[in-house]
Amino acid sequence: MPAGLTYTLANLQTDIRNYTEVGSTVFSDAVLSKFIINSENRIYRSFDADLERFYATSTCVIGNRYVTIPADLRVIRYIQLTNDDGDQVYLEQRDPSFMAEYYSTPSSSSTSIPKYYANWDESYWVVSPTPDTAYAITLAYNKEPVSLTDSSVSTTGTYISNKYQDLLLYACLVNAYGYLKGPMDMLQHYDKLYKEALETYATEQMGRRRRNEYQDGVIRLPIKSESPSTF
Repeated sequence: MPAGLTYTLANLQTDIRNYTEVGSTVFSDAVLSKFIINSENRIYRSFDADLERFYATSTCVIGNRYVTIPADLRVIRYIQLTNDDGDQVYLEQRDPSFMAEYYSTPSSSSTSIPKYYANWDESYWVVSPTPDTAYAITLAYNKEPVSLTDSSVSTTGTYISNKYQDLLLYACLVNAYGYLKGPMDMLQHYDKLYKEALETYATEQMGRRRRNEYQDGVIRLPIKSESPSTF
């Protein structure tokens, strides 16, 4: 879409109804909101995109090995800790069972600088050993992006809706035709378009945006070159 234009919630709702030729009596705003949220989740769960990357800073609590997970966290990418020398070091990820074996006395009276971390449950991640100092920590994680259905962005659009309009629209149309239980050819058609759009989105997000032209070189496509004719 042209630069500077936004693809709002109202735009998307109108397009879904127009593409399917189904009015608001069947496709109410509430029904379409479910389609949109489900479609966004499907896209976000497919791979690691730049819009999901987020960083949070906090400090360890002396004698407490549990750290609260941010409410919008999807996946922890890495954790950095600032040690007593002011250097940032990476904590190594391990399973909770490893933590229990490695540090079998995680009481507040047995503390040291943390070396490992693990996902504990839906509310906490845990470090080992138990912190002996209020070390500064940086959590790099994938966050839950704001849905286009949220009133804070519904009139301005989101990263996905403004930059990848086709991807979001096709994902919603797959949900719409699934809701209508057909026609199957249309469901298959838009599912195919969605997967093609998702593939190009993934190529850009995890491929081209993660490359450096100076270090990696310009991406080149092989071109078939016929041998010169011989007479």
